[in-house]
Amino acid sequence: MEKFQTFTGIVAPLDRANIDTDAIIPKQFLKSIHRTGFGPNLFDEWRYLDHGEPGQDCTNRPLNQNFVLNQDRYKNSSVLLTRENFGCGSSREHAPWALADYGFKAIISESFADIFYNNCFKNGILPITLSTEKIQHLIEKTESNIGFSLKVDLENQTLTDSFGNMTFFEIESFRKDALLNGLEEIGLTLSHAEEIKIFETSHLQKHPWLFRT
Repeated sequence: MEKFQTFTGIVAPLDRANIDTDAIIPKQFLKSIHRTGFGPNLFDEWRYLDHGEPGQDCTNRPLNQNFVLNQDRYKNSSVLLTRENFGCGSSREHAPWALADYGFKAIISESFADIFYNNCFKNGILPITLSTEKIQHLIEKTESNIGFSLKVDLENQTLTDSFGNMTFFEIESFRKDALLNGLEEIGLTLSHAEEIKIFETSHLQKHPWLFRT
């Protein structure tokens, strides 16, 4: 997993609450276990006017012009702004895969479903929780200013908008350090490889009968 670095990205406002993982990536796309290739089908049932299927070329599919990600001003956005309980529903890890593959690096919401929140960190996405008032303010700013962007600084836990206004966000130090260093569970375990090797050697010497075949 890549290290999370400070970046500035266009903000896309998805002004809805309780967006579940089936809306983020519909169930028919769960056949693949590869982490890439899901971006074109992110929010598939909202982005397109027809029914999508795995392997289908999305280039010429009819678009729902009213959906936020199909509007020119929000194309190439990398910060998703939304309401409470984002990522609820089933625990599919394909949801953060699709968001990351599309290009989103951070999601700002009033609250997240627990499993989805955990899966974001495992896939290099920074989920940021802000108050209802701050979310409302950001949505209004985004909608009234074309090209509205935020600088996301995980190290200093700040969001800075196009006008220089700064917002501080909270995050657990353990999750913050893991994301900054590009470590998920396996990476965190391997970072202690030397200590594990020393333990295994010592354990073998003290309890050799456990290793006889």
